[in-house]
Amino acid sequence: MGTLGFLGEWRFNEYKRAFRETYMSGAGAGDRAYILDQETPTADSLKEKDDGSWQTVRGQSMGTARAAHVLLRSRLKVGMIEDSARQSNNDRKTGQETETSHAMNEVIIHRGKNPHLAIIEVFIGGRFLTEAVADGMIISTPTGSTAYSLSSGGSIVHPLVPSILLTPICPRSLSFRPLVLPGNAKVTLRLSKKNRGREVEVSIDGRRLDGGLHLGMEVQVSGEKLRLEDGTWSGGVPCVVRGDFRSSAPGDDSWVGGLNGLLKFNYPFGEDG
Repeated sequence: MGTLGFLGEWRFNEYKRAFRETYMSGAGAGDRAYILDQETPTADSLKEKDDGSWQTVRGQSMGTARAAHVLLRSRLKVGMIEDSARQSNNDRKTGQETETSHAMNEVIIHRGKNPHLAIIEVFIGGRFLTEAVADGMIISTPTGSTAYSLSSGGSIVHPLVPSILLTPICPRSLSFRPLVLPGNAKVTLRLSKKNRGREVEVSIDGRRLDGGLHLGMEVQVSGEKLRLEDGTWSGGVPCVVRGDFRSSAPGDDSWVGGLNGLLKFNYPFGEDG
């Protein structure tokens, strides 16, 4: 939830306790299924060779008081393609790809200071989806689902759900609704020749790119690959998550508590929370 607390649950002066609890919990950066499977690691499953080091007590010493663990948050892989050309929906030639970037929250294409709505062609998996006429488009991660995408009417998605969110910003058509796509989907956005302006703004995690997106260019976005073919973890951003001591649910990651405490989820009007 950005600056509201989801990514920065620990004050900096608490970092020693945060990492100590995480280490003792036996959590690893790849424990993405820990919460969804509702399986609490046991001492036997985490016990390692007794060599007199802290490894011998990892995952055993804190018992039910183990409040912290590691949550691996997915990112988006973003590429800007220069001088793209399309012969047909199923036969597309692309030009040179510029430097690849990664987004923790979202990629935004916006009309900027241009007073007219942007016209953006949207492709999913190389297949034409629609021509969006809107203030812009948002492609976000589950982590970014509670940021700009939420303000634009997008869904709230748990960070463990491998997905990509496609959310229009103030679309002209009321039938253009936000979409939740598989995490391995490839989304391409290209400025239409019908657009009144010659370019639109592009920003990644709040940082605007120089030059923006102009005619003949396209933005290609896909989910970052978290696990390699040999089974090792390579992508994502490991985050230390503080659990709730009061929760009785195994593997509680404070996400539900965050919705209630930070977003005031579904709070009735006129009532103090």
